[in-house]
Amino acid sequence: MTEPTPPQPEQQQPMPGTTDAMTPRPDHGEESYVGHDRLAGKKAVITGGDSGIGRAVALAFAREGADVLISYLNEDEDAQETARLVESAGRKAVAMSGDLSDPAHCRAVIAKAMEELGGIDVLVSNAAHQASFDTLEDVSDEEWRLTFVTNVDPLFYLTKAALPHMKEGAAIIATTSINADQPSPKLLPYATTKGTIRDFVAGLGQMLAKRGIRVNAVAPGPVWTPLIPSTMPPEAVKTFGQNTPIGRAAQPKELAPAYVLLASDEASYIIGATIPVTGGRPFI
Repeated sequence: MTEPTPPQPEQQQPMPGTTDAMTPRPDHGEESYVGHDRLAGKKAVITGGDSGIGRAVALAFAREGADVLISYLNEDEDAQETARLVESAGRKAVAMSGDLSDPAHCRAVIAKAMEELGGIDVLVSNAAHQASFDTLEDVSDEEWRLTFVTNVDPLFYLTKAALPHMKEGAAIIATTSINADQPSPKLLPYATTKGTIRDFVAGLGQMLAKRGIRVNAVAPGPVWTPLIPSTMPPEAVKTFGQNTPIGRAAQPKELAPAYVLLASDEASYIIGATIPVTGGRPFI
């Protein structure tokens, strides 16, 4: 694994960014992840599944025996590569593009999963938007709303649509962030949504526990994904991950095991929790 150890080459991409344009290239576990049938026969929906954490989770889920629907915005080439990785593991892959800020599209994603996969055992709400700002005045009304309708609203819409199809033992997993606990002022809208997601998970976990449906979250620290060079200035990309005790950002593959655990039956007593994967940065 080529670790993203600062200083990285200065680089910048237009939103939402692509995997192949990154140096070093993100590692999703293509050559290293070995499955052990921990999710054998399960059906999973993963949003933001085209690249980054979503791709690593899709790959890991497939190698653990799950069929996967990959939801993404418009990153067709990245999404097709993720689908190829799923299929190379011998599992079914369905790729579906569209805007999750639209409640109707969220319902369509769940309907497509039921049609193509025949069920939903795991829902991973992972798609996200962020942008960097120096002052509050720089944050437009439109940017504030975009961050919430991309990061928070789909978790509600998707969960509500999926619940009628989920049986006892099913799992809902959200991606929050170290920013839920240690908000970066330059990522204020994003950090605010990630704190909201953590609270939603804690409350919904209690609400659904009696139905046997587990709700949890993963809180990544800095992770080397296309989101970084497409939403941060080049000088911030160069030092990205430097503020962790381990001294670097994570590769996406280093996040996947936490999602596999929470999706598996081994996590039967983990409810309403947030698992930090932060390279040593404290998370309370």
